[in-house]
Amino acid sequence: MVVNPRETEVRERQPPQPRDRLIRPAGARADVLDQGSQLAFVHDLTILPAMPRESETPPAAMSRHSPATIAFLGPAGTFTEEALLGESDLAAAEVVPMATIGDVLDAAHVGEVAAGFVPIENSIEGTVSETVDHLIFSSDLLIQREVVLDIHLHLMAVPGVGIGDVTRVLSYPHASAQCRAYLLRALPGVEVVATSSTAEAARIVGEERRTDSAALAPFLAARLYGLDTIATNVEDHAANQTRFLLVARETIPAATGHDRTSIVCFQGRDRPGSLHEMLGQFAARSLNLTKIESRPTKAALGNYCFLIDFEGHVGDEVVGDCLRELHMELAEVRVLGSYPAAGAGGEAVRRGIEESRRKAEAWLEAVRSRVAAPPGK
Repeated sequence: MVVNPRETEVRERQPPQPRDRLIRPAGARADVLDQGSQLAFVHDLTILPAMPRESETPPAAMSRHSPATIAFLGPAGTFTEEALLGESDLAAAEVVPMATIGDVLDAAHVGEVAAGFVPIENSIEGTVSETVDHLIFSSDLLIQREVVLDIHLHLMAVPGVGIGDVTRVLSYPHASAQCRAYLLRALPGVEVVATSSTAEAARIVGEERRTDSAALAPFLAARLYGLDTIATNVEDHAANQTRFLLVARETIPAATGHDRTSIVCFQGRDRPGSLHEMLGQFAARSLNLTKIESRPTKAALGNYCFLIDFEGHVGDEVVGDCLRELHMELAEVRVLGSYPAAGAGGEAVRRGIEESRRKAEAWLEAVRSRVAAPPGK
């Protein structure tokens, strides 16, 4: 397999980063490319020559909507970085690891970076509350894209440590929860320690060199932080996936024909049937909801808003009509974004919809051409 180091997962092999909130990797691309021998060991890759750097002509793969600098949940080796670098145009940008999800979104909100890339939802553990609450209450960022990544977690420790030696496991809380049954079965009574990310767990284990500790993290993190993998694919469910969002202070992306819109609805007052009326606006227009979740407004106990994802784009007339009605009836409606829907068949769906639209428009024109002229003309 031949991999362009600016287009895929090669940038995951950055050297261990300091724990500072913001890492400015001046010359980071050169640092990554210097690790080519390690990459070949991990993935049996052939490394192509480096693409042009920032001061040179940008690669054609960079779309006009792709930001120049993207912050992500670090350190190097997280699933977030893997998902980010799986998008060829985003991988061509300068990527900046940060310590927490809040740091990523704050940096994007104030313009310290052009965009942020964060997890929002896991198929097993559900919503990443830190991401959702920040988008609702702490920023005016707009979702530009969603990316879905298959998640596989591995137990790793310093060389020489066996699974029978482990009494302490470090990981991001969502990740350790995804391995709850495995931990109960293979390591009953083990202490589970929360870290800010899966890669941070691997970094700490690699730095402390404790023979009683292990990390639940991506395979790549083991190589980055000098660990051996002692158990593979320990997640409880094979269909484990995480959804990530690219967010920025930009305009809403243009409609593609296969889009998703995310909104937050705030009720003026709690009364019987209010949620039913709200959802009825979508049902009346045959708008398919893909997610609905209540979130506390932080104003008072029992006071909730509703995060709703549905198929369609704010530029669609039927979606606009629905949002208009909701805005008239509710205390507040916030649009978090309209963006291309993720999925392996997304592009094919968009092409099919575009072709169907062209045929429908041609059919309608043919019908209208048969309409008689008004009397007297």
